[in-house]
Amino acid sequence: MAGGLTRFVYCASQISAMVLLIAVLAALPVTAQNSSVQTAARKNSTKDVSRDSSKPKLVVILVVDQMRGDYVDKFQQQWTGGLKRLVDEGAWFHEAAYPYGSTETCVGHSTISTGAFPASHGMIGNEWWDREQNKEVTCTADPSVKNIAYEGSAAPGGGDPTGSAHGVMSNNGPNSAGDSAVKMLIPAFAEELKFQSGAGTRVVAMSLKARAAITLAGHQADSVTWWDGATGLWQTSSAYPQAPFIAEFVKLHPIKEDYGKTWAPLLPESAYLYDKTAVNPGSPTGYGAEFPHPLRGGPDSKGPDRAFYLQWATSPYAETYLAHMAENVVDKLKLGSGPGTDFLSVSFSSVDYVGHSFGPRSWEVQDELARLDRDLGEFFTHLDKTVGLGKYVVAFSSDHGVAPVPEDLRKTGVDAGRLNVEEVRNRIEQTLEPLHYTKPSVSKIDGANVYFTPDTYAKLKSDAHALQAVIDAIQSAPGVARVYQAEEVDDRPATRNPMRDAEAAGFFKSRSGDLLIVPKPYWIWDYSAPGKPGRNGGTSHGTPYFYDQRVPVILMGVGIRRGKYYGPATPGDIAPTLATLCGITLATHEGRTLAEALEGSQSKPGPASSQTRSTSDANASSDR
Repeated sequence: MAGGLTRFVYCASQISAMVLLIAVLAALPVTAQNSSVQTAARKNSTKDVSRDSSKPKLVVILVVDQMRGDYVDKFQQQWTGGLKRLVDEGAWFHEAAYPYGSTETCVGHSTISTGAFPASHGMIGNEWWDREQNKEVTCTADPSVKNIAYEGSAAPGGGDPTGSAHGVMSNNGPNSAGDSAVKMLIPAFAEELKFQSGAGTRVVAMSLKARAAITLAGHQADSVTWWDGATGLWQTSSAYPQAPFIAEFVKLHPIKEDYGKTWAPLLPESAYLYDKTAVNPGSPTGYGAEFPHPLRGGPDSKGPDRAFYLQWATSPYAETYLAHMAENVVDKLKLGSGPGTDFLSVSFSSVDYVGHSFGPRSWEVQDELARLDRDLGEFFTHLDKTVGLGKYVVAFSSDHGVAPVPEDLRKTGVDAGRLNVEEVRNRIEQTLEPLHYTKPSVSKIDGANVYFTPDTYAKLKSDAHALQAVIDAIQSAPGVARVYQAEEVDDRPATRNPMRDAEAAGFFKSRSGDLLIVPKPYWIWDYSAPGKPGRNGGTSHGTPYFYDQRVPVILMGVGIRRGKYYGPATPGDIAPTLATLCGITLATHEGRTLAEALEGSQSKPGPASSQTRSTSDANASSDR
């Protein structure tokens, strides 16, 4: 009897408490209740889902090509959409940076996707000199496959309206190889996820650039899509399945619909941080040095032409198109609704084209990011509705940063300029000519890499006088800081020189040069013929300095502990962290799991990799 009475009193007290709670809630304004519930749902969604499921239903990797890490610090006050949500709700690794010097698109995307550095994954640049074929090859060129345009016509290779990052090579010839990940020597996270999770996992990747979409997807995927800037056609290759949902989307939404539009500033004039007119721009034909920028092709254009396609790629219209394509793929495949964990990657290329043209201190870069913020806001809202809030995880980063326009920086008194590659080549040839070396002695200079003709470097290594004369000749060229021999960085020797460490992390013996050139800070690569007018516009990247190495790394979604983290991190940490969340094992990786940002982890920031030191002061460092 006493036990029954006790239970009765306990139940009665519970009922009284519930009645009181209902009365209090009823007294609140309805809007306040709804707002509180929505806020609580957003804040607690990750925590709730992580209790119900140990794995995300969808993994999303977003890469913004050429997004400097300090863009977040500079521009976030103008963001109200997806970029703002990443900063507010994500785990932001503020000091993240690449540890190597070959800061280019193919290299960065391969590092993000594999968790390894170029010395391991083998993708040392957008292009390199193939010693066996005695020619330059792109990082995704594969003669065993053919590219296939979704409109049904034969498609050229490459997918980059500007040609190579160096502006001197195009893979748009009729006999060009197709594209695949055959040269990437380590499986991507996405293909490991698919292989280890079983048939229920779908892998989809897309970008304007072949080298971005392909390296994020890896060797096998359900859909890999990129764009050819010469023809305006979306394409894939025979290495991957053709996707009917992509074919349908591009047919319903032809790019030519953007012909005749004008890119005008989105923000109030007072919101822009820099001068309206960019300093010494290298803008596409028809654009001019300041807003507005019409998308109307060349001077004699009567419709979409190659000039229009470059204008389109160098505008926010291309980013919006990709975001809508990604939303369509989520709907058509019902990504995040299957039995496994699905994968979607989108690499947005237009910030890179805009940055090359106008530089980081421009209205155009700031405006491009403001518009991307809106696109990503809509994209995340779409994922919330279709996949479910708290059921997906997003990894956000960039493949490299960018240097200021040298002429802009020189106004402040800083030494900055353009390191002319052809001038360096001429100095080498002139040095070796009186020493009776075969002419030409240089096969190619591609960024930092100097490739000698067959047997020339072997002869130089046994001729100390000639080799030192060549090194001295290179170092006498304007803008050169240091020259390394391949043997000095092979096998990644432990040193106390961050510059040498950075070169070693990006060195792959059979693909890298015989000599490696390190430019001075704020000197960028210039591939034009010496003395030719019009070569000194815009800016570039591809050096071991922090402005090229530092990029955002932000994780958001299920299993992620939001916050701002100042410990060491690299984009190579993304794949290991996603692998931990998804319960899979990578073949190898040099990044680490960012355990401090994982829900339920008690870990503190891990130790810095031996390769993560900044090289900004490397000129003053000595080899030890």
